[in-house]
Amino acid sequence: MARVLIVGCGCRGQGLARELVAAGHAVRGTTRDPARAGAIRAAGAEPFLADPDRVGTLMPALDAVTVACWLMGTAGAQVNGTRLRFFLEKLVDTTVRGFVYEAAGGPDGLAEARRAQQTWAIPLATIAAAPDDHGAWREAARGAVAGLLGGGGSPPLDSTKTPEKR
Repeated sequence: MARVLIVGCGCRGQGLARELVAAGHAVRGTTRDPARAGAIRAAGAEPFLADPDRVGTLMPALDAVTVACWLMGTAGAQVNGTRLRFFLEKLVDTTVRGFVYEAAGGPDGLAEARRAQQTWAIPLATIAAAPDDHGAWREAARGAVAGLLGGGGSPPLDSTKTPEKR
């Protein structure tokens, strides 16, 4: 199976981690707060202390990762703008072969993800479901990862389409 990195492994990320682990994947989840490592571990994921505001702290978490998930939909514009851009630029030199973006992060982040897809041919899938609709969100997230891994579910989005036109 694959190793999946979840950047922003809070409540939604832990739910996704449980499902991915149950499907046989290895999951690594990031948190800024060491006190949250136990919850990530309880979800079956390997906790990793990193801060998306400091992209350099995320780079060691990419070791042997096949799919990276940016679940920062409720974070600010800077995290889903310049920080995401820096992160995506670094993915080129890693083992990552697919990227999942939580579309609630806004149009700037989606534009950055699509730019990376077009520039470096990084396969992209998005989670268009609303973060507060936990069931639909988790299903969309699981489908996005599965589609990137070729295991069914939602296929990666065409870079010319928005989630609404999909």
